[in-house]
Amino acid sequence: MKPVLAILLLVSMFLSVSFLQFTMAESTTGDAPTPSFCDSKCGVRCANAGVKDRCLRYCGVCCQQCNCVPSGTYGNKSECPCYRDKLNSKGNPKCP
Repeated sequence: MKPVLAILLLVSMFLSVSFLQFTMAESTTGDAPTPSFCDSKCGVRCANAGVKDRCLRYCGVCCQQCNCVPSGTYGNKSECPCYRDKLNSKGNPKCP
């Protein structure tokens, strides 16, 4: 009887820790933008892009890091200096 009780206790502890990790992974931190904020802003920003999936990917990365996306489909980068100043490894602008 004692081994069965010990196994049940271990299984319940494992399940509760797994649930706690899942719950913590879902929560957002402080001022970080929500994915829906970035998705909607980047959708507008990349509406006329030639390679839309690449534009959305890089715009999403920049949005998460900078907490902003310039308005319009091109230009206006002065609205968000962090977004404007991000460079890739070749020294070109990273954010669309």
